[in-house]
Amino acid sequence: MSDHLQPFQSFITTAIEQIQQDPHAVGLGAGGSWASGEMDAYSDLDLVVVTNRKIAPDLLEMQAYANRFGPMLASFRGDHVGEIRLLIVLYEASLLHVDIKFLLPDEFYDRIEDPVILWERYQALTKIMEQSRAKYPPFDFQWTEDRFWIWAHYAAVKIGRGEFFEAIDFLAFVRNAVLGPMLHLKNSGLPRGVRRAETTFKTDELTQLRRTVATPDRATLLSSLWEVMYLYESLRDALTPDTFPKNRAAQLAVTRYISTL
Repeated sequence: MSDHLQPFQSFITTAIEQIQQDPHAVGLGAGGSWASGEMDAYSDLDLVVVTNRKIAPDLLEMQAYANRFGPMLASFRGDHVGEIRLLIVLYEASLLHVDIKFLLPDEFYDRIEDPVILWERYQALTKIMEQSRAKYPPFDFQWTEDRFWIWAHYAAVKIGRGEFFEAIDFLAFVRNAVLGPMLHLKNSGLPRGVRRAETTFKTDELTQLRRTVATPDRATLLSSLWEVMYLYESLRDALTPDTFPKNRAAQLAVTRYISTL
């Protein structure tokens, strides 16, 4: 085993030992980088704990269960990503960042990926995975087109007013919610924001993406906004069929407005 994986493996060994002692436990799985084989020294660990006893979304119950795996320095629930069954934990040992999702067996049917099964009772998780398919949330092109030109106008008025930091934050949001996912799709990947962009996207794509990153001054922000719009338009046209309904009127009006700034 690689040295950088040793802390993760030690943690998993302890987690398995602890969960086996829970009579309500059904299984333990590891997703994310562990399942894809992309773990490195900077990875976090994504665990799925399946039990017959409901644990989430009770924060105290979730924290008590997670504490079985090792001393915790800090933890909080995944309300910010709309997942109240998720506990984000920083463990004292090796400062491991571990995301733990607590599920009932019926909830395991609805998943975005197939985790590596680390331990299970009576092959319960294996049977569920054989009876169902993982489905990663698809990228909604129409949802994005319906919003993009309003977003571009919003960024433009922030720049016009001189709210440069607000504009920077908003362009970062668009990069993560729109441009990154579309670039992943172009490269036959899952629409996962800008995750691992530096090692996934092509050189010319990274160059384009870098041009969307601005500093807090008017000229750079306007240039970055133009790059955001150009990259979105080119990706949209490359990834959608000719029949895809585009809001040309909004695009033209917003483009003209930005030209006056």
